[in-house]
Amino acid sequence: MTVIAVIPARYASVRFPGKPLAPLAGKPMVLHVLEAVRAARSVDRVLVATDDARIAECVRGAGGEAALTAADAASGTDRVAEVARRFPADVFVNVQGDEPLMPPENVDRVVETLASEPGRTLATLAGRVGAAEASDPNVVKVAVAADGRALYFSRSPIPFFRQGAPAYRKHLGIYAYRAGTLAAVAALPPSPLERAESLEQLRWLEAGHTIWVGEAAGDSIGVDTPADLAEAERKLSKEALT
Repeated sequence: MTVIAVIPARYASVRFPGKPLAPLAGKPMVLHVLEAVRAARSVDRVLVATDDARIAECVRGAGGEAALTAADAASGTDRVAEVARRFPADVFVNVQGDEPLMPPENVDRVVETLASEPGRTLATLAGRVGAAEASDPNVVKVAVAADGRALYFSRSPIPFFRQGAPAYRKHLGIYAYRAGTLAAVAALPPSPLERAESLEQLRWLEAGHTIWVGEAAGDSIGVDTPADLAEAERKLSKEALT
């Protein structure tokens, strides 16, 4: 089984233009993601998919591979699908370019979740999170069936705990797809639930795809704003002292 990991890295971010190149602990943020993914055991090749030559040049200067993709790609999945049309593989892993604290073990976990059964075609990860963080709409939550299938993703705290102690699961921004499934989900039109929550994985659920959810080896944080970058810097500094 050939596995290619793709890191979508868009320069033209609305809330944080140029964020893949924003300095974090002495180097551009995208290189933190690249190093983490390259450390995963299950990946045969790693490519950064970007809309900007400056990001591609940064990645190549660090010894990585970069592929220029369409400037108008609507999502990271679209960039991964564009790479998949040029670089064949059995499985593609989508690791968000704004997740600089993503542990390499999570890449292996999502591949293992997909490959654990032949019929699985799409997988992601989740981890436990407390009630305070679950109330944050920027933290995506997922409700999971007993067999590991995703039932729903939401920015709201789900499920609603009318009884018992709350136990929420935070969805991490990492996916593994079989090649055929990646092409299929990238071709889907936007769906009502996706528009309501601004979560593209709901488009896939509405279309009838099964998303299998594995247990994350560690947490990560998405960097959407300069404030998020400062928080990532603080966490990296704290880890360096321990």
